[in-house]
Amino acid sequence: MAWQLDPTHSSISFSGKHMLVATVRGHFRSWQVDADVDETNLANSKGTVRIDATSLDTGVEQRDNHLRSTDFFDTEHHPQILFQVKRIEPNSHGARLVGDLTIRGITREVTMDGEVDGPIDDPWGGKRIGLSAEGKLNRKDWGLDWNVPLSAGGILVGEQIKITIDAELVKAA
Repeated sequence: MAWQLDPTHSSISFSGKHMLVATVRGHFRSWQVDADVDETNLANSKGTVRIDATSLDTGVEQRDNHLRSTDFFDTEHHPQILFQVKRIEPNSHGARLVGDLTIRGITREVTMDGEVDGPIDDPWGGKRIGLSAEGKLNRKDWGLDWNVPLSAGGILVGEQIKITIDAELVKAA
């Protein structure tokens, strides 16, 4: 059965290091989820997350425009980031999401650790399920190579990026 995203109770955020000392955080304001949740066996569940790459927001317009440029996401030619969830693996700590992440036309398998809560019946006759997941990736694996070496050593933009997904999905009655 298909489940839809409740965008008012969901978020996708990211963070990375600036000059190796500060953490810069951001999120995507626009994204969609199409999920087929097997309530009796989560391992059989599948889903697609479509992120509008142009909707990234770090709170600094100049930085956001740079991230949208050809130096990073190249949103003019690659306006969408796609995450195809291939499977959910329940484990003793919650669950592991395994899927294919496509950025700038490059697809790589990623694994994110998290938890799945529910399903529960909501007060409006529907069902809800919650999914929280976190993972790390190296941005260079997707061609996001831009950087500036620092005179004291190190680089301007860290290569490791943390991703956090908090999604509430709804199945209508």
